[in-house]
Amino acid sequence: MQMKFDVITLFPDMINQACSHSIIARGISHNIISVNTLNPRDFTLDKHKKVDDTPYGGGAGMVLMCQPYCDCFDSIEKTDNTEIILLSPQGKVFNQNMARYLSKKEHIILICGHYEGFDERIKKYTRAKEVSIGDFVLTGGELPAVCIIDSVSRNIDGFLGKIDSAHFDSFSDGLLEHPQFTKPRLYQQMEVPEILLGGNHQLIAKWRRKQQMIITYQKRKDLFDKFKENCRNKEDLALLNEVISEFTV
Repeated sequence: MQMKFDVITLFPDMINQACSHSIIARGISHNIISVNTLNPRDFTLDKHKKVDDTPYGGGAGMVLMCQPYCDCFDSIEKTDNTEIILLSPQGKVFNQNMARYLSKKEHIILICGHYEGFDERIKKYTRAKEVSIGDFVLTGGELPAVCIIDSVSRNIDGFLGKIDSAHFDSFSDGLLEHPQFTKPRLYQQMEVPEILLGGNHQLIAKWRRKQQMIITYQKRKDLFDKFKENCRNKEDLALLNEVISEFTV
């Protein structure tokens, strides 16, 4: 099943350019995903292609108008498995769990804002879920839309080629990713850990798992504590205790 992304945006080139490279482009060429852009300017009834106006009640900036955005939205064919997302700093913060959830959909509509934001009635009309990619403000929703397309697509079978590629990503199971090394073995007096050179895959897997815990403990103690609280795996619990004892000595 192909995942279809429809992106409503005033700047379609930003989406098209970002999706024309690397793994996203390969996913499109292999028909694993499709990315289509729609410009509200093509739907406005204003002869000057106007899509924004001054806010009622006064204030700085311009507000995006209902008519072009709602007509653009209505032009998209939807299914029972369509997810509608409006990119907004007021929305729920996007994370890996949301990426996995969205990867099970067959169609995602991403609505990108600009300027001072949307007429509030656009949100009500589309019944979109508001989503943010973090607690900061951007000039538009195009970059967040690309981030979501990339993150969601990585969780679709076949997109990365090897299913294990996504399994060990940071946040895939609540921990950050383990360190990675490649040739040469020695560079500027920095050596690859000896355990990775021995060929014992069981020991390597255990070392990598422990490294995930160490890195998460050092960089994201909040994630480490959450993982520890929910952990029920005996092997993981043993490694967790090792990490905790090493850092609390």
